[in-house]
Amino acid sequence: MEQERIGADAFPTWRVTLPNRPLTGLTVLVIEDSRVASEAVRLLCLRSGARIRRADSIRAALRHLQTYRPGAVMVDMGLPDGDGADMIATIAKAMPRVPVILGISGDPANRDAALRAGADGFLAKPIESLALFQEAILAVLPPEARPRGLRALPDDMITADPEALRDDLAHVADVLAQADDTGAIDYIARFLAGVARSAHDRMLEDAATTLAQDHADGRALAMDVARISGLVQDRLAAVRSS
Repeated sequence: MEQERIGADAFPTWRVTLPNRPLTGLTVLVIEDSRVASEAVRLLCLRSGARIRRADSIRAALRHLQTYRPGAVMVDMGLPDGDGADMIATIAKAMPRVPVILGISGDPANRDAALRAGADGFLAKPIESLALFQEAILAVLPPEARPRGLRALPDDMITADPEALRDDLAHVADVLAQADDTGAIDYIARFLAGVARSAHDRMLEDAATTLAQDHADGRALAMDVARISGLVQDRLAAVRSS
């Protein structure tokens, strides 16, 4: 299939007439395995006028990119089937290039890796501010595609969706119950830390960070895994009863 050409004419010039929806006409592909993070971006896109497509893995993202070319791509740095930085590098090298590539992560230290791989910018999770979300994309759009004139600066904030949070916690519980290799531990520690930040759950975030650190240092993980399993089950019970 012939790839869609991306250039100034790919962006609607009438977006300037919609100051409260500055991303109208833009399609955003979010490569993110966390439902709570994806749901936040969906709401931010909706309030900005953008369309959203989601891929929960590198494999799914590559299938998307074979059939259409989005105006912006947001790539989580820790994906279940590979490194987000590698995905960013692949997208950045493709021709025609996607106009906007953003790295996203719950760990701000991943910013440099995202930019080195070819990202135009970086957003730290949780992504909650409508104004920061819009600015991150608008700031790196080609100049001819940016809205002209005055633009409203929204103060809207997105909160974690309870159903999406429940799904992410259930996913963590399933992976922990079946984890039998170091790769699974690395993945779940990163995933859970991001989910905990989105939920502003400091205790759960600290437990996930401790698991990752102990694993990196070669320490026994049984107590860490047992603690996290208990915390996750407690959160699941609370979400289900609310």
